Order: sequence, then C-alpha cells, then structure tokens
Amino acid sequence: MSQIKWNSDGLVAAIAQDAASGRVLMMAWMNAEALQLTIDEGRAVYWSRSRSAIWRKGESSGNVQQLKSLQLDCDGDAVLLQVEQVGNVACHTGRQSCFYRTLTEGEWQTTEDVLKAPGDMYGR
Repeated sequence: MSQIKWNSDGLVAAIAQDAASGRVLMMAWMNAEALQLTIDEGRAVYWSRSRSAIWRKGESSGNVQQLKSLQLDCDGDAVLLQVEQVGNVACHTGRQSCFYRTLTEGEWQTTEDVLKAPGDMYGR
C-alpha cells in the first residue's frame, strides 16, 4: 500500500478489465479500505464518491467482479483489476462496459446495446 500515490481525497483510480477478453469494463475509485477489502475478499470493492461509502460491485445488481489479478501502474496512481465479470454486465446502464460511446464525426454515438435493463438489476 505504501507504493500507492493516493490523491488529495485519499483515493486511487481503479480500472476494471475483463481478464479473458482484455476489454476495459469500467473505471471507479478505491480508498485504502476498499483496496484492502478487494484483496481480502477476492472481488472488486470500490469507494462510491456519490454515497461516500464502500461499494461492493454487484451488491445490488448481482454483477460481481471476481478478482483475477491486481496491478499498479508505473506512477503508482492507478490500479488495474483483471476480473471475471459475473453476468457480463459491468455498467449500471446494463451494458457490458461503461465505455459504450464512440466519438464519430464529432458526435458521441452509442455503440453497444443494453444487455439487461437497469430496472431489472436494481428494482426501479
């Protein structure tokens, strides 16, 4: 933990990548507690800035991220989690990845379909 360069809020950027395909699934934040819980539990645990609380990925949606490996970047200010994405949905919008919009001719275009309706995942 001493090699991690936490930002002024005590957070580090955390990128989740599908261990099998290499696809980037999402980016979130971790504090020291979330990172330690991720290591201890073998599943992705993040810090929710909007709720100011620990957030276990999949606790509401069932779309858990099982940790396969954890890496620290060269600057020490980002971690890479290679995960098995249970349910094939990482994004709260119901898509496989949070990176589902592509810049095309100056406009952001949605390039990925919803796999599971958010209401079905979160009961809204």
